[in-house]
Formats: sequence, C-alpha cells, structure tokens
Amino acid sequence: MGSKRAMLENGLGELFEKEVPKALRFVDLFSGSGAVAARVSTRFPIQVLAFDLQRYSAVLTAAVIDRNQELKGSYALESWIRRARKRVTKVALTPSKLTRMFVADARAWSEIQAELPITKAYGGHYFSPQQSVWIDALRATLPKNEPSRTVALAALIRASSACVAAPGHTAQPFQPTATAKRYLAEAWSKDVVARTIAELRTLAAQFAVMIGKADVADANDAAKCVRERDLVFIDPPYSGVHYSRFYHVLETIAQGCCGEVSGIGRYPAANLRPRSKYSVGSESAKALGELFQRVASNGARAIVTFPDHTCSNGLSGNLVREIAGQYFTIREQSVKSRFSSLGGTGDLRKNQAGRAARKHASELILFLEPK
Repeated sequence: MGSKRAMLENGLGELFEKEVPKALRFVDLFSGSGAVAARVSTRFPIQVLAFDLQRYSAVLTAAVIDRNQELKGSYALESWIRRARKRVTKVALTPSKLTRMFVADARAWSEIQAELPITKAYGGHYFSPQQSVWIDALRATLPKNEPSRTVALAALIRASSACVAAPGHTAQPFQPTATAKRYLAEAWSKDVVARTIAELRTLAAQFAVMIGKADVADANDAAKCVRERDLVFIDPPYSGVHYSRFYHVLETIAQGCCGEVSGIGRYPAANLRPRSKYSVGSESAKALGELFQRVASNGARAIVTFPDHTCSNGLSGNLVREIAGQYFTIREQSVKSRFSSLGGTGDLRKNQAGRAARKHASELILFLEPK
C-alpha cells in the first residue's frame, strides 16, 4: 500500500502512456487510494471504471473520475465550513502538557459523546477530542448536491488520514508512552479544518477527461464487466490480514458511523468490515487464478503489480507469474519501491515484512495479453 504514486513515476506511468491509448476502457479492480484511476482519467480520453471492497476508496476515486469539469465556487466551501462551525463547541480539554492522565480523560470524555460517532469511536485515540468533534461536524454538514458532496467527503477523508495519530495506517493509534507521546502530540496539534480546505481545493481542480465510475465491489465480481479491448489494472492485496483492519477509521468517516468498537485499534465488529479472499492464505491463489481466467476469457489485456517476494497472504512474485502464465503471455519489468509493513513482525517470516513502517523491495510490473 502507498507504493503506486511512486511507481507511477518509476516505470508504471510510462507503461500507461504506451498501452492506455490502445484501449477502449481502463478498469481498476483494486483501486485503493485512487491514485492510478485518477492518473489515467485525468490524462487520457478514456472511460475509467474503478472498484474496491471499501467505501472510502470509492469516495476518493469518484471525487476525480466521476466528473469532467473543475468544481468551482468558493461559496459552497464557505457555506459548508460555516454550517459545521455552528455544530462545534470548543472542547474543554486543553492541557499545558500531554500526559497519560490527560489522554485518559480525553478518551473518557469522547466515549460518552453518543451523538458524535467519530468522536465516540476514535476521540482520544486517533484524533484529539477537538479534531474528532470537527470531523463529526464536517461529516454531518456535507453539501447535499453532487458532485460537491463526494468531493467534500473525499477532502475530509484525506485530511483525516493526514492528521491521524497512527504510524501510516489505522491498525493502532499512538499511545502516550515515553517514546510515542511526541508523535501523538504532533498529530493532535494538526488543524483538521485547514487541511480539509486545502484538500478540497486540490481535488476540485482535478477532473477526468471522460466521465468514469467508481464503485464498491469485489474484484472478481467486478471483472464480469470486463470487455475485449479493455485494459485492466490488477494490484491485489499482499497482506494476510484484511485491509479493512488498517483503514477502518477512513471507512467509518466514509460511512458516517461504525457501531461499537473494541480493542487497542478501536475496531468495528468483524462482521461489519469487508473480507477479501486475497488476504486468506488458503484462498488467495485460487481467487487470483479465477480473476485472471475471467479477464483473459473476456479478451482483455492487463497490467499487474505485485511485490517480488513472498508475502503474508501466501502469494509471491513467482506464484503470480505462474498463475498468469496459464492464461496470458507475459512481459515484465521490476522496479524498486517501498511497501507498508502493515505492522508485521517479520521475526519468523524470512522475507516478509518487518517491524519497520516501510520496507524497501522490488515490485513486479507484468503486462499480460490473452493467449
């Protein structure tokens, strides 16, 4: 996760420049942050379809690819912030120093805010009480009309991601320990409103050459829509832990609520979080084979990216090559990239991710043509 923006400047973008103009549509089956779908839709006169299991991904992607003109007018932005401000009262928790006692008080106060779902779930953990109150207010007062509503929600998700008190993802928040307390304090000091306004202005200026569509769907189900002369982008999960564990905070903001949460990570109930076959070691290879077979049988070309090592979901670069080779002829290249370790320990897993938040490794780029 997080490697696609870098790869777009390191080989992947050049491949798109060569292959996208030959296609009738571009289909992104694991859209994630939406970086790839946005890159293609803003540069090429081609319809982009994007799918992901998580709602936050569809929102981020739709904010760019679902419209073909700049979102203008500062009045709507000012009106949104003004509506939110009316809902916000200054939280009476302003310590001169961030201590364990203050964090405990912040968490206790947040957990009784029954009318503020973001604050109740994450206040005092991933966000300061004041930050979370603002996120609740902004989420509750989003513009009603499209595309303004989706763009505003995407800006709020991006701003929240930039302010969240966690090491790169939301599996666990920083704790007020001697070593992590300064990171918690730094995150809690960030201005969610200013960041939301900046993100909104950035997103408003981006738009597709041709209107596309982003939606929530399982990749293998979404692949049923693939046609001959489509170019399909396949960037499957590499973690043996479901990605919903790492992005549940963003998903809650996208959804507007999450129900009861538990654990250090403040996770919603497991049955409320998306489950992917690609993150189950006993199912990942079969799922990928079925996906490749479906894309090839529909006559589409594909570009696949995957780490060139063994990953915790049982897939590896060699196995991806082997499965793809059953249905496609393959051209490949390898680029250097940095991957999230997803908090993995790596101690007993040889080449799998270690404790460092980021891991340097090679990533495969496979260009596939049906046999």
